[in-house]
Amino acid sequence: MVNKLLIYAAFIILVSCNNSTPDYDTSLPVPGNNNLPAPQPITFTIEAVYPHDAKAFTQGLQFYKGKLYEGTGEPRQSTLRVVDIKTGNPEKEYLIPDTNIFGEGITIFKNKIYQLTWQNHKIFIYNIDDIMHPVATYNWSVEGWGITNDGTNLIISDGTSKLYYVQPDDAKKEMKTIKVLTVADNHGELDSLNELEYINGYVFANRWYNNHIVKVDTSNGHAVGMMDLTGLLHQYDPNHQIGEEGVLNGIAYDSATKKLYITGKHWPKMFEMKLNN
Repeated sequence: MVNKLLIYAAFIILVSCNNSTPDYDTSLPVPGNNNLPAPQPITFTIEAVYPHDAKAFTQGLQFYKGKLYEGTGEPRQSTLRVVDIKTGNPEKEYLIPDTNIFGEGITIFKNKIYQLTWQNHKIFIYNIDDIMHPVATYNWSVEGWGITNDGTNLIISDGTSKLYYVQPDDAKKEMKTIKVLTVADNHGELDSLNELEYINGYVFANRWYNNHIVKVDTSNGHAVGMMDLTGLLHQYDPNHQIGEEGVLNGIAYDSATKKLYITGKHWPKMFEMKLNN
């Protein structure tokens, strides 16, 4: 996955050579790096620790009507699952048959599940009541990392500091970009935005190879809060050996219970927590 940003940079160079006018809103200001307040620490309480499938290369989590959905990645191993949170075992699991597909984030939007792919430029769409049979495949122009939604738009990250607000174009089987939000804190733009979760008007975003989750004000892209999860897995499972790809990645919010669920790639644990602020 180390080539993600290099490939994206090449894409930007190609786009810059095109003089056509974008069909989305580019008027949103890029936050400066001197006049923003520092993100405030977000404290939390661990309320339960559950098993998690350590073989799962977790790319996306979503709670929906009492069920936990998980998307996993890597070629030949990319899946969409409904997971029993108490055991960590899949109740249902769809293995993407195309061995070249690298699955990424997931979200549930208007009773459909949207599953990104990394460099395949495809988004798979499933009916909520049948994860075993994708009903459509849409095109997506840049890399897919994380995805969430605000009830009106899908919101996609591509590993940079950008969040893309998009709408499905059913006629063209592709996503139409409505606007692009740049995320920044008091030090400048925040890149490596990965798995996303929309919570009470804010986007919470994992940063790849980083132990922090940032809370983003969706009106302006400012990072207003930050969760520090350094040492979380080691604290509860000190003997577990994990590779360098086993990073924090996975945020799901249960709006009914107000609980947050956190895990990572190849993590053997999932954490249920309550946000204190």
